[in-house]
This record gives sequence, C-alpha cells and structure tokens, in this order.
Amino acid sequence: MNFLKLFLRSIALLPGVIQGTEALFGAETGEQKKKAAVEIVGAAINITDAVTMKHIADSDKFTQGLGMTIDGVVMCLNASLWANRS
Repeated sequence: MNFLKLFLRSIALLPGVIQGTEALFGAETGEQKKKAAVEIVGAAINITDAVTMKHIADSDKFTQGLGMTIDGVVMCLNASLWANRS
C-alpha cells in the first residue's frame, strides 16, 4: 500500500473512531481518549507494517501528525450539530 492510500485510509477512519472512543471512554480525559484513538487507528492501518515496508520513515512523527489530525477532527465535530444532539 503506498503512503497516500495509507494516509487517506487513516483519515477516513477518524470520525468513526472518535465517536466510538467518546462512547467507550467518555469519562476519561481528552488526552486519554486521543491516545486510545491513535492506538486504534494505528492498529487499523498497521503502522508497524507500514514502517517495515518503508511506507512510513518516521513512525513517531506520523503518530504525532495523526494526533494533531485527531485534534482537528474533534474540533470540527464539537463545532458541528453533531455535538449539539439535544
């Protein structure tokens, strides 16, 4: 799988993972929920395999960027009608 496919796959997973993480870890801190979401997405896209196959050269930076992307998706979801379901 080339990097662009890997990256787009991780982005596509984020909204569902974030909603699921919120449902499962609602009482936890935002940082704990973010860590869980990063781990779930990382496992789903097999970051370890991507590093081994040289699709990701720096897994720490990729994970950091994924965390930043999760923050952005959460910000968008919180600003949308999704957050105001009442």
